[in-house]
Parts: sequence; structure tokens; C-alpha cells
Amino acid sequence: MADGKDPLRQLKDLAQLKDQLEDIQKRVEDEVQAGIPQGGSLLASPFLKGFLAGYVVARLRSSAVLGVAVGTCTGLYAAQNYAVPNIEKTVKEYFNSIRKGPN
Repeated sequence: MADGKDPLRQLKDLAQLKDQLEDIQKRVEDEVQAGIPQGGSLLASPFLKGFLAGYVVARLRSSAVLGVAVGTCTGLYAAQNYAVPNIEKTVKEYFNSIRKGPN
């Protein structure tokens, strides 16, 4: 006890700091998963998925502005809470299948 602290108290402090770091790391990982993934592009973002959902709703409704607003909010909610397909991957696969032609 050269520094005047109990070793057990130091161990508890270290354990608490470790838990805090793990919590911060988990939150950062969750934020990265919710946004544009590393190495990804705008096509993989929840915002674009929500915007596209809003566009679809707007085409089905008479009021385009209200439809886009409601659809975008609905799409953002769905993209964050459900397994929405990766638009970038789907578009790339579609264009690759067009280039290859029918089998």
C-alpha cells in the first residue's frame, strides 16, 4: 500500500473501468452497424432505404410531400429494426446477371 490505496479497491476500480470500456465498444459497434458499414457506400445506408420506401409510398398516395415524409420515417424505422435487404448488393447482382446474359 505504497500509494495509500487498498489493492482490493484498485481491483474493483479496474473491473469497473473494464465494464465501461466494453459498454462503449458495444455502443460503437451498434452505431457502425446502424449506419454506413466500413467499406460500404451510400447505397447500404438506412437513410437511402428509408428514402426509397418513402418514394414508393409517395407514388401510391395523392400527396407526394406527405407520402415521402411518412414513407421515409416508416422506411427508416423498418431499416433500423428489421432485416432489410442490402440494396447495393442487390443492384450489383442484378447488373452482373444482365451482363452475363441468360444461362
